[in-house]
Amino acid sequence: MLKRPEVEVRFSFLRKGLIMNAEICKAISNKSIAKFNYHGETRIVEPHCHGMSSKGNEVLRGYQTGGGSVSGNPSPWRLFKVNDISSLEITNNNFDGPRTDYNPNDKNMVNICCCL
Repeated sequence: MLKRPEVEVRFSFLRKGLIMNAEICKAISNKSIAKFNYHGETRIVEPHCHGMSSKGNEVLRGYQTGGGSVSGNPSPWRLFKVNDISSLEITNNNFDGPRTDYNPNDKNMVNICCCL
């Protein structure tokens, strides 16, 4: 287990592949804004946590700051299925750290790979 200030990384599972997992965890560790396509929409996201959902899906918990949405959900907090993410780009832009309303004990995630 690798520990850094504010970030814990665990590579206990790999579904989509090492590259996607490493890129997501690197973005979380560096507090880098991520840009990707999801369900036909470009998303701009502050990634906060990556792991397994309680439904058995590999997921990314993030705060969406830009881009589109098909769900119509007004909350900027999103749980993205990693298998549905494409064209992942880790930008050179950073965010300050965890949002004040971030819940590191997310009940929808049961196995954490990396998080703030």
